[in-house]
Amino acid sequence: MRSVQQQTFQNVEHIIQDGGSTDRTLEVIDATADARTHRVSAPDDGIYDAINKGIERSSGDVIGLMHSDDYFAHANILTLVEAAFANPDVDGVYGDLDYVSGADTNHVIRRWRSGGMTRDKLKRGWMPPHPTLYLRRSVFDSFGGYDTSYMISADYDAILRWLWTEQIKLAYVPEVLVKMRVGGESNRSFERILRKSREDYRALRSNRVGGLGTLLLKNATKIGQFMPNRKKNND
Repeated sequence: MRSVQQQTFQNVEHIIQDGGSTDRTLEVIDATADARTHRVSAPDDGIYDAINKGIERSSGDVIGLMHSDDYFAHANILTLVEAAFANPDVDGVYGDLDYVSGADTNHVIRRWRSGGMTRDKLKRGWMPPHPTLYLRRSVFDSFGGYDTSYMISADYDAILRWLWTEQIKLAYVPEVLVKMRVGGESNRSFERILRKSREDYRALRSNRVGGLGTLLLKNATKIGQFMPNRKKNND
């Protein structure tokens, strides 16, 4: 919340969709909120149902997601995103992502350097880092949001639908936009990792992008993100 409030670009509507927390979450939200914060706390049917509800509640022309435990890399991120959207042909904007230690956020564990998008790279398992992706509202209105039949991979399914099937146009900002603390939903346990692989495969097949080979490339190319001082990575 503070990283959103500290952005130099101030024309922000901060929608918070809480899933009916019973710990101190709401207390912290209310203590940190400013005039741009709009929060709802109610039960939902999972992460992607909550995201869809948050999108429905929003009124902005451009929509981005800030997940729990993620934060902006610096105070000018939304200014960079706004500048990229100055091109009317651009439907979405994305950048790079750092995975950082929860205990020491200065310790970068994994560096996701996206590079520019091509359809051929989608066939090789490439995707833009979801936490860095900003889309015009028209993308959601025209092509739909997140399929809640997926527990973990609805973001991958949606990205394939938007980029492969609908062929929306993205602009790449070659800079780290978001830092993510490790320990997300998709890699919490071996069971989750296995489920994610199954859902990724389903997303690939249902969007007619590829199959097992694409899935293997998607997972294999992540290895390079852990290599120190690596400047480019196409996963």
